[in-house]
Amino acid sequence: MTLLVVSDLHLDGARPEIARQFGEFLEGPARRAQALYILGDLFEAWIGDDDPDPHKHAVRAALRRLTAAGVALYLMHGNRDFLLGERFARETGGGLLTDPTLVEWQGRRALLMHGDALCTDDAPYQRLRALVREPVWQAQFLALSVAQRLALADQARAGSRAHTAGQPAMLMDVNATAVASVFRAAGIDTIVHGHTHRPGVYAHAVDGRACTRYVTGDWYTQGSVLAWDAAGLRLEALPRA
Repeated sequence: MTLLVVSDLHLDGARPEIARQFGEFLEGPARRAQALYILGDLFEAWIGDDDPDPHKHAVRAALRRLTAAGVALYLMHGNRDFLLGERFARETGGGLLTDPTLVEWQGRRALLMHGDALCTDDAPYQRLRALVREPVWQAQFLALSVAQRLALADQARAGSRAHTAGQPAMLMDVNATAVASVFRAAGIDTIVHGHTHRPGVYAHAVDGRACTRYVTGDWYTQGSVLAWDAAGLRLEALPRA
């Protein structure tokens, strides 16, 4: 059997083509998998499980059909949807994962992450990341009205675009020292993550050990999925019709 891993779909009503492709993926290849892991940024923004957006409700229903068909679903928070909660998990039939999570499959272990924690060169982002994951901050945000939360989310996206545009590309990628530290601390030789939008298979040498980092890509122009079965791990592109 196969485990499938995706990330960074950034689903939003303004990008219906991504939602269509993801829907086809859920009705097709994902139905033949043992489990689907979504490593964050499933949505472009998530203001809380009470979000009334019909596009998001359609995604919720599609995920529920997947789990009803017997496929296990696991969800990890990203930097855009860190407010996904127990209600969303319950309504989709999925489970929420901590970041990082160690998974063992087919005799091999891999550490699954969203990936933003590895981008330590971007100090302002890391400070923001720590803030918005504080339970007190989240409780205060969720206490606001839906309209207020939507307005703040729009402001946050605009701020993120401005911040990213003003930074060198290298600051948006992972830090080699941070990557080595994670390999070392977890005692594993395989990491799977998203976030950077730089899909690929990257080789690392850590304390004389050969390690591999698999990075799933975004779905802006095509799909990206990591398949993990008895033959190993492989990154696959899903061309969009």
